Amino acid sequence: MAIQTKPRKFLNDPADVVKESLAGLAAAHGDLLRYDRAAQIIVCKDAPRAGKVALVSGGGSGHEPLHGGFVGRGMLDAACPGEVFTSPVPDQMLAATKAVDGGAGVVHIVKNYTGDVLNFKMAAEDAADDGIRVASVVIDDDVAVQDSLYTAGRRGVGATVLAEKIAGAAAEKGASLDKVADTVKRVNERARSFGVALSSCVPPASGKPIFELPEGEIELGIGIHGEPGRRRAALGSASEVVDVMVEAVISDLKARAGSQVLAFVNGMGGTPQLELYLLYGEVDRKLRAAGVVPVRNLVGSYITSLEMAGASLTVLQLDDELTELWDAPVHTPALRWGV
Repeated sequence: MAIQTKPRKFLNDPADVVKESLAGLAAAHGDLLRYDRAAQIIVCKDAPRAGKVALVSGGGSGHEPLHGGFVGRGMLDAACPGEVFTSPVPDQMLAATKAVDGGAGVVHIVKNYTGDVLNFKMAAEDAADDGIRVASVVIDDDVAVQDSLYTAGRRGVGATVLAEKIAGAAAEKGASLDKVADTVKRVNERARSFGVALSSCVPPASGKPIFELPEGEIELGIGIHGEPGRRRAALGSASEVVDVMVEAVISDLKARAGSQVLAFVNGMGGTPQLELYLLYGEVDRKLRAAGVVPVRNLVGSYITSLEMAGASLTVLQLDDELTELWDAPVHTPALRWGV
């Protein structure tokens, strides 16, 4: 007789993990946001704001703090969390769009995963039928693979965080719908990402790892749902791993020598800050050796894959406007400065 074992996770009923987590997020940050349980959306507390372009994003849960942790001043106006690693449905996206529309239009920031793209498209069409202007921008910054299990074309990963922050600042400054959407596009065009994993993760519903990675190996080019990457290799030193990440990103970005960049070293959920800063030190040194200059950075776990051990690198080529918008104040549960 098989023995049923519980996953080593803090759970009540796995079927309720997303709803209970969102309720906890709202309880912890009620000064910034509210949780609409019926629609399963997170909304900025003071939304809608008349005359301000609103930003909505979303995707499967399991990537926290993305997206709900970025709802607040200077970033997202609403987030639509799906079930773990599952796209939210169009009704969620439409409810979020209606909840934040202040008359100036709504920008949808969409990671390039097939379910997200299709469902946001349907929601935008429904919103248009209700008289709401919507501009949708797809993020596809991952250079690891051209197509994946979940996408046609490149996956949307770390640039999503940067786009939400920078476009959120543009909206706070009173930019038009077209200008805010164009800002998201510019971030996407000027950013590239690449991720690696040292372990899989365990979705709450299954209680089993998505994949098995043999001892002493690393998966190069992973996605945020545990998708396979370019290849597996023997795990080398941190310096050797960063060589692979930097080469993959810089060779595709093709930034001019002397370009100023933002370097984002992201943890996948199970990597301690001790190691992330070690990786950042290697990234900073190797980017400078490659002829680009990190003048801004972000280090921490901001777009995760449950408890996966791993990291990703996103490099954004800056200009004066993007730098100013990055530096602008932001006040969300997961990102906060200048306030």
